[in-house]
Amino acid sequence: MYKAVLFDMDGTVLDTLGDLADSMNYSLRHFGMPERDAREMKTFLGKGPAHFVNCSVPEGTTEELRRRVRDFYEEYYDEHCQIKTGPYPGISELMERLKGRGLKLAVISNKQEPAVRVLAQRYFPGLLELAVGTGPSIPCKPDPSAVLSAMERMGVTAEESVYVGDMDVDLNTAKNAGIDCIGVAWGFMGREKLENLGAHVVADTAEDLGDIILGEKRP
Repeated sequence: MYKAVLFDMDGTVLDTLGDLADSMNYSLRHFGMPERDAREMKTFLGKGPAHFVNCSVPEGTTEELRRRVRDFYEEYYDEHCQIKTGPYPGISELMERLKGRGLKLAVISNKQEPAVRVLAQRYFPGLLELAVGTGPSIPCKPDPSAVLSAMERMGVTAEESVYVGDMDVDLNTAKNAGIDCIGVAWGFMGREKLENLGAHVVADTAEDLGDIILGEKRP
């Protein structure tokens, strides 16, 4: 049985699309740029704030202006990340179930570190060993550095750990870290796309995910 579960955040444990889209559109308006539809922005997510900004600003935007938009967006989002955001159904209960069975839990996200810490504390108080986001010294997934560091800090091996996520970047992160991966069907990509990308195990509900992690259901 696994001893540690490392979760992605956006699209896996928290539905953050509304606040991400609103914050990006506010930032685009601030710089006189056209807004984007939330459904379109959904396809920009998962690879960190820089990628999200680069995909959202108009083609031809200078690197200097992209940097200014990113700085403005990150500051605004850090202060407005809890308006529409909330856990997916059953996630809090899942974490309590896993923690009650002695598993160590962590969140490893490509979201900037301040927002990750705020959201983890608000929605999952007392449930996580670690909540890690990106920053100057923390590279974005699929670089496995944050995952490997988290496992070391929690005192678990690759064989004792599983990564849970909703996108291709999560599959690649787990592969690069040498650990098992479970995809979730309710996130930003969905079951079909995950399976087409090579996901061997995909959970349809939080309860289903718990059963798979605990070995109470064959994937």
